[in-house]
Amino acid sequence: MTAALVFGSLIAVVLALLFSPMALVHTISEGNVGIYYRAGKLLSVITEPGLHLKLPITTVEQIQVVLQTDKVTDIPCGTKGGVMIYFGKVEVVNRLRKEYVFDTISQYGVNYDKTWIYDKIHHEINQFCSSNSLQDVYIDKFDTVDETMRDALQRDCTKYAPGIEILSVRVTKPKIPESIRLNYEAMEEQRTKVLIATEKQRVVEKEAQTEHKRAVMEAQKKAEQSEVTMKQMLAEKQATSESEAIANSMYLAKEKASVDANYYRLTKEAEANRAKLTPEFLELEFIKAIANNTKMYFGDKIPNMILDQRLLGTAPSWKSGGQATGDQ
Repeated sequence: MTAALVFGSLIAVVLALLFSPMALVHTISEGNVGIYYRAGKLLSVITEPGLHLKLPITTVEQIQVVLQTDKVTDIPCGTKGGVMIYFGKVEVVNRLRKEYVFDTISQYGVNYDKTWIYDKIHHEINQFCSSNSLQDVYIDKFDTVDETMRDALQRDCTKYAPGIEILSVRVTKPKIPESIRLNYEAMEEQRTKVLIATEKQRVVEKEAQTEHKRAVMEAQKKAEQSEVTMKQMLAEKQATSESEAIANSMYLAKEKASVDANYYRLTKEAEANRAKLTPEFLELEFIKAIANNTKMYFGDKIPNMILDQRLLGTAPSWKSGGQATGDQ
C-alpha cells in the first residue's frame, strides 16, 4: 500500500511537470529583482532580471529597485486653529536599494512602502497641520512643506529602514473651506494690486534714478569738456602772454641798446667838443665869425665898431678852460 502511494505521488509530479512546464519557468522584469517564498518563508535568494527556474511549491515576487513615485491622495488634517482641510495629493519619489531588498522585505514585507511612505505621509501631514495655523499651512509655510515632508520621511527611513531612499516630495495646495478660500483670494488680489503698485513705483523710481544718473553723467561730461576748453584757452593765453613778454623784453632790450648807443654817441661828441675848445680853436672861430659879419664901408668916416678889436685892444682872450676875458 505504501509503495502504491509513493508511486502515485511520483506519477502526479511527473504529470505536473509534463502538463504545467510554465510553473517552473518565470521571468523577472528589468528594473526589478525576484524574491522567493517557500512554504511562507522568505528565501535569501535574490535574482536579477531575466529568465529563471523555480520549484512548483515556491512563489516569486518582483520588487522594484529603480525610481518609483508613490501617490498618496485625500489626506485630511486639522490646523492649529481647528480648521479641517484636505491635501488632494502628495507624490513621493523613492527607491529601494538593491542590497537592502532582503532585509527590508523580511522586516516589512513586499508592501514596505505602505508603512514607510503612505502611512508616514498621513502622519507627517497631520503633524504639520496641528502645529501650524491655517495662514501658515496655506500661505506662509506652504513653500517649505515639500522639504519638511522629505526630511521627515528620510529621517525615519534612515533610522529604521535604511534601504529606502526618499528623493523628493511634491505636495499639492490643500483644499480649504470655500468661504475662507474666497477671503484668501480677495486678500491675494489686494496683495497683487499692492505688489503691482509697488512695482510701478519701483520702476518709476528706477527711471528717475536712471534719468538722474544720465543728467549727472551729462553734466560731468560738459564740465569735463569745459575744463578741457578752459585749460586749452589758459594754455593759449599763457603762450600768448609769454610770447608778448618775450617781444616786450626784446623791444626793451632794443630800445635800451638804442638809448645806450645814443648816450654813448652824445658822450663821445661832448668829449670831442671839449677836446676842441682850445684857445687857438676859439680864436679861429672868433675870426671866422668876425669875417662873416664884416661889412665894407667907404668914406671919410668909418665907424669905430668895425675896427679890428685886436687893434683896439678889446678882443677877448681865452685862457685855459675855454673862458674869454677882456681888458679891464
